[in-house]
Amino acid sequence: MRKLSDNMDTEALQKSFDEKIEKDIKIEPKDWMPVEYRKTLIRQISQHAHSEIVGMLPEGNWITRAPTLRRKCILIAKVQDEAGHGLYLYCAAETLNITREEMTEQLLSGKAKYSSIFNYPTLSWADMGAIGWLVDGAAIINQIPLCRTSYAPYARGMVRICKEESFHQRQGFDILLTLSRGSAEQKAMAQDAINRWWWPSLMMFGPPDNESPHTIQNMKWKIKRFTNDELRQKFVDMCAQQVEVLGLQIPDPDLKWNEERGHYDFGPINWDEFWNVVKGNGPCNKERMAARIKAHEDGEWVRAAALEYARKEAAGLTGKQSEKATIKK
Repeated sequence: MRKLSDNMDTEALQKSFDEKIEKDIKIEPKDWMPVEYRKTLIRQISQHAHSEIVGMLPEGNWITRAPTLRRKCILIAKVQDEAGHGLYLYCAAETLNITREEMTEQLLSGKAKYSSIFNYPTLSWADMGAIGWLVDGAAIINQIPLCRTSYAPYARGMVRICKEESFHQRQGFDILLTLSRGSAEQKAMAQDAINRWWWPSLMMFGPPDNESPHTIQNMKWKIKRFTNDELRQKFVDMCAQQVEVLGLQIPDPDLKWNEERGHYDFGPINWDEFWNVVKGNGPCNKERMAARIKAHEDGEWVRAAALEYARKEAAGLTGKQSEKATIKK
């Protein structure tokens, strides 16, 4: 009888959950949710957070080499924003009953993934422009619908993140615009960066819909509002027009307007390259993970100090009392 009662309770809870999803009522952390819904959110939000943190590395590499003080300040602010985005997202994931330590361990052990785009090298200053315009542009297309995702903490965090990502895209476009109006060498540098970052940016939206195992269920749960291919098409349509302002070219001979579809057609994506990078064989996979592991190990003393300080605060030890307790210990 007890098992039957439990099943009935679960059915009622599932029905309530389904009704909330249907009516676009946000799911809060204390609400009942299916186990798979929770697992899916943990995977997606933690992967998003990891991507923000790892994404600091290719741009941080150029802070000391920015061409002007103004560009340096802007790039520092941008990298700092990415760190903040990672923290917002880790906090959102923690509401799903997973700890920051668990998520960090999953990243460092290779169990958790991050966006494949950050496994490509930044070879010139123009790459900062291409990342801003293309990579952050793709991120905005991906993330604006997440402001309406069904899980409330994730949706709330994405509102601020999207506002800051909009600034990131504009500064990237400004870098490319400046270079495209400069010398022949600067214009060539900008074009080279676009050539290298265009196709990896298209891969950011994930595999095609017929090869994406999570898309159908995520759409039903309204975690996602658009499919991978729909978002990719929005991105292509946007960039195909913006590149004309730059006076540069998108490296796709098949890119052309399709009057019947009302969209731009584009060439085939090299999905073998995508999966190769996802599996850890990209140009910078090992370098990125080595940097994260080193940063984690180097920061051990900071975490230990923070925990000790929190312990003393909780025990009411302040000022001279805390100092004496430390000396005595």
